Amino acid sequence: MSTIQYLADGFSIALQWHNLIFAFIGVLIGTAVGVLPGIGPMSGVALLMPVTASLTGGLEPEHAAASAIILLAGVYYGAMYGGSTTSILLNTPGESSSVVTTLDGYQMAKQGRAGAALSIAAIGSFVAGIVALIALVFLAQPLSDLALQFGPAEYFSLMLLGLCAVSGLGGKSMTKALIMTIFGLLLATIGIDSVSGVARFTYEIPSLYQGLEFLTIAVGLFAVGEVFKTILEKDTSASTVIKVGRILPTKEDMKQSAGPIARGSIMGFFVGVLPGAGATLASFFSYIMERKWSKTPERFGKGAIEGVAGPESANNSASGGAMVPLLTLGIPGSGTTAILMGALLMYNVQPGPLLFTDHPQIAWGLIASMFIGNVMLLILNLPLVKVFAKIIETPPHFLIPGIVAISVFGVYAVQISTFDLVLLVICGLAGYFLNKNDFPLAPLVLGLVLGPMIENNMRRALTSSNGDFMIFLTKPLSLFFLICALLWLLIPLLLKKRGKQVVINEEA
Repeated sequence: MSTIQYLADGFSIALQWHNLIFAFIGVLIGTAVGVLPGIGPMSGVALLMPVTASLTGGLEPEHAAASAIILLAGVYYGAMYGGSTTSILLNTPGESSSVVTTLDGYQMAKQGRAGAALSIAAIGSFVAGIVALIALVFLAQPLSDLALQFGPAEYFSLMLLGLCAVSGLGGKSMTKALIMTIFGLLLATIGIDSVSGVARFTYEIPSLYQGLEFLTIAVGLFAVGEVFKTILEKDTSASTVIKVGRILPTKEDMKQSAGPIARGSIMGFFVGVLPGAGATLASFFSYIMERKWSKTPERFGKGAIEGVAGPESANNSASGGAMVPLLTLGIPGSGTTAILMGALLMYNVQPGPLLFTDHPQIAWGLIASMFIGNVMLLILNLPLVKVFAKIIETPPHFLIPGIVAISVFGVYAVQISTFDLVLLVICGLAGYFLNKNDFPLAPLVLGLVLGPMIENNMRRALTSSNGDFMIFLTKPLSLFFLICALLWLLIPLLLKKRGKQVVINEEA
């Protein structure tokens, strides 16, 4: 049978009335999960996993498994849509992959362009979702073979390239960006070392043994930092309420967004295929690429629509890409896909190379349902843009308590720890002072995300080479990534030096 025939069979399963209901419930809950900070797709899928068993109780085992995984996958990619809403409107990332959206999305909202930002996020997410699914249908097998070529040395070098590339998020000063990146890496080392079991920088505080919760840091720096800015700089007195303005994007907005959406969709998928990379890394890479690609990079961070379109497309496309190693190799590429794998095993379905031959209706039914789910999300989200955008018209003295309440609820829901609430306030103050002194926050967040991955892959690589660091240079892909990382740092410095030399010669 051809791929098209298999896909047609998948649609015959996905279009059954009960599976359409499961897909709709999944994407609806996923959107809500994305909007609320702290819950995230991983928690949402984990919470719903036991519920699917009772919902699908009356179905045959094979049909029950298909329906359950359709619902849970809906929560996963639905959360990618919803995560942009609070990022744009309140500077509060709904989940980790939406952190980058705050950089330009919130600035657009403050300029009265919240409607355009939300619409572009929804359109970009839809296009990226469809692109990722088409790629999943035709490229799953060859890409899974390629992903197997990536060992720990290649992953380490790729993550290092990501950290060097983050200098592109550094605003005016690369030095400040690198300082914040190192600070993020230092924060990532806090907790019990997974290999030796030694406590690092915990100071005998039990709450630090697990390390710092990523979402607490992100919400504190961005959302609570904005609250402190409003309070300490007495912005509330400027009670000119921000107006929403136009809801749908203009022709110019669409023209500026088309390229970033296409590039973000393609790049996000390939990053998503790599186990462990995930949507967060895809959105950061997309933002860095758009800023480097742009003829006017100074617009980024000040409300450039490309800074919303690219990352939002990349994180949705990455969620489709993450399905490749899960379905074809049985390797979960992220925490959420690990829970989806657990759900499949719960129904006695083993993901891996034999999934498409042993359980075709589950594999192809899931892929077909993701096409339908993406259409549902677009129909669901575009009318809600007007409703969501009204949030920004709320006067600051009503809006600030709301942001604080959402932040506190979201952070407390993750760990159920008062320590995290104290950390939230500390990060809020730190975010305010760092922002005031032009220290970029995005590199710190990326350092915190990549730190554990860099450390784990470096250790695994050194273990396999008996401590020989040459392994990073003898592997061709690893060497290529390291050269790219070095050039990324050196070229801007050389260009800057050359520019100064030209000025001196002209003055002479």
